Amino acid sequence: MNKLASRRAFLKGKVSRNDQTSIRPPGADADEFLDLCTRCDECREACPEDIIKFDSQGWPVVQLDAGPCTFCGDCASACPTGALNPEQVEAWPWRAKVAASCLSMNGVSCRICQDNCEHGAIRFRLQTGGRAEPVLDADTCTGCGACASACPAGSVSFERHTPPTNEVTL
Repeated sequence: MNKLASRRAFLKGKVSRNDQTSIRPPGADADEFLDLCTRCDECREACPEDIIKFDSQGWPVVQLDAGPCTFCGDCASACPTGALNPEQVEAWPWRAKVAASCLSMNGVSCRICQDNCEHGAIRFRLQTGGRAEPVLDADTCTGCGACASACPAGSVSFERHTPPTNEVTL
């Protein structure tokens, strides 16, 4: 977006706060969450895993390195404004991603992420030189964060995943 367009949007009160990199609580609609959320703290209070924190601007975010999400839906059920939709909890768009700082990729024997993944979404492919490369199955990964909270190197992050469409092109 050019500077003129962003200034025009600002003056019209249409400032884009849609941050696609912040992990919002389960049930958050990326387009409507910031408009509906009042930062009331109900979602954080309701979270039994204590993984909902607040970012520097006071918006709720999920910190998966603090522990895994069980997708229980308590945060969405507690939301009084509809910013978190209990029916959308299972539509979690985040999937794990492993950085080059992974111990196994650097020759240190480590499989903690694989051991903590209940869904079997992480496997290791042996490489030369005693290294092993983690292979993530995005279709199997739920984005729960069990791998991230267990990783001793902090090498697991999360990125938005959009499943492929089943459209047939002619």
